[in-house]
Formats: sequence, C-alpha cells, structure tokens
Amino acid sequence: MKPLELTETNFAETVKSSQMLLVDFWAAWCGPCRNFAPVFDTAAGLHEDVVFGKVNTETQQDLAAAAQITSIPTLMAFKDGVLVYSQPGALDSRGLEELVVSLKNLDMDAVHAELAAAQTSEP
Repeated sequence: MKPLELTETNFAETVKSSQMLLVDFWAAWCGPCRNFAPVFDTAAGLHEDVVFGKVNTETQQDLAAAAQITSIPTLMAFKDGVLVYSQPGALDSRGLEELVVSLKNLDMDAVHAELAAAQTSEP
C-alpha cells in the first residue's frame, strides 16, 4: 500500500482512526529524506496492517510546527492514537523493520498505565 499524504485536514483523523500509524516528515530538498523515501515506501508495501503516512514539511508548515519538527526526516509512530515514537534521522530497511515489529509488540495496556500514573503524579 502506498503511504498516505497527510495534511492539516486529515492528520488528526488518521491518527485517531489508525491502530498503528507511521509518519515520515520530509521535504523535497532534503537529501536524507529522498534516500529514506524508498525504504519507507517498501515497508508500507510489506506491512499492510500498518498505516504509513507522509507529511511534506514545505507544504504543511503549520502541521510540522504543531508536531514540533525541528529536523528532517523525522519519523513518528502512533499506536491506538498515542504517540509512542518520535525520532529524527533516516533509518535503513533493517532499522525500520525492527521499529515496526517492536511497535506491533508494544503493550498498550502498559503504556496507558504509565500515562495514567504520570498524570496522577503531576501537581
């Protein structure tokens, strides 16, 4: 499956409606972004149970700012609507595959418990 083009219009709904979403923040002028694109596209074809999306930071500057993108490429992962990974830099195919597998195996009950504990400990 080809990655979705994510914009301010569909980003929040895509996060909310996707069990697992990987997002590549990129720009056409960025060499590492261009090198990472085929790796990301190939992974999208291999993992049809995962939604892959791309945000062009040049045309979606407000969305990139809202996501606090300061370096590209940046890869974000959401599972059950929760941001569980955000890291700048391009991954090779093995690194991306390892990330996808670890996200699939991530225990969201434990994540939700940690989030709840953090909220109750805040003043």
